[in-house]
Amino acid sequence: MVNLSEWIKRRARELGFDAVGITTADPPQHLSEFRRWLADGFHGEMHYLARRVADRADPTRLLAGARRVIVVARNYAPMPERVSQTDVSRPRSDYGRVARYALGPVDYHDAMGAQLEKLAALVEGKWYVDTGPVLERDFAQRAGLGWIGKHTNLISRQLGNWFFLGVVLTKLELPTDAPAREHCGRCTRCLAACPTGAIVAPYRLDARRCIAYLTIELKGSIPVELRPLIGDRIFGCEDCLEVCPWNRFARPVVRVRDWPPLTEMFSWDVRGTALERLGRSRLLRNLCVVLGNRGDQAALPVLERACQDADPLIREHAAWARARISVGPTPLRGYSVATTEETNET
Repeated sequence: MVNLSEWIKRRARELGFDAVGITTADPPQHLSEFRRWLADGFHGEMHYLARRVADRADPTRLLAGARRVIVVARNYAPMPERVSQTDVSRPRSDYGRVARYALGPVDYHDAMGAQLEKLAALVEGKWYVDTGPVLERDFAQRAGLGWIGKHTNLISRQLGNWFFLGVVLTKLELPTDAPAREHCGRCTRCLAACPTGAIVAPYRLDARRCIAYLTIELKGSIPVELRPLIGDRIFGCEDCLEVCPWNRFARPVVRVRDWPPLTEMFSWDVRGTALERLGRSRLLRNLCVVLGNRGDQAALPVLERACQDADPLIREHAAWARARISVGPTPLRGYSVATTEETNET
């Protein structure tokens, strides 16, 4: 079984994964915290998270007889010279920011799904990539791939914060890897960096305030008081990940596609990209908010047309953006909810 385990890990790396670990199919260690998170309503409108809690608690409900969980990670750190207009350090008035994980040429669900399907076939298993009732981060920490940071995402000593996770459930009783221990120390950079104060305490994220939730998961109107804090973010937010000291160990590997200016994105074909999941309504909603925050009067003709759109959600946000440009945007202010202390463990 030891030889089989090593062969599986070698094959996983040959398929394109950058890290692989194996753990038991026992219940996730943070299940009680997850249930409390749901009870507090921090999941917002992501009702799918509450529908299959029993399945998340017991992997054998997903695969009868499951004994092990194979966890894989795929690096998506972009090449520095290609981050271009989406880079937080070089913002441009005619572009918006897109989360780094969405900068690749294809949706990661498709890219990783094809690899995981091949890996699962080797062990007669069942695979998931952010698509099923699996608490991936818990299994990843237990499999030694990294630890759950105070921003609630997984951190790797080798990959920093920039990687996708996937899992394969198998009935094989393979040797397991040692769990990872935490290396955040006293550092609270991620809490202080959150523009909306969504990280209400270490390891506690109120998704209803998170810009990633507001721009991607939320299907309706973005709360008016939070729109200015979205700034120039079209899709997602990674401020809490950006500031993590462990990113200095990340290895840039992905060459990213270029994105058009904001006004051109109103008619841009997003098929095949991560932005496709937004659909037209949410994409244009987000673009209107960003244009309003940018305050560029050259965007008014586009917003005028959006104010006449058949979709009421687009009309509402276009009217807000038009009014905001007319009166001039107020200075953007984020929330500072914690002090920053360097960790001695990095």
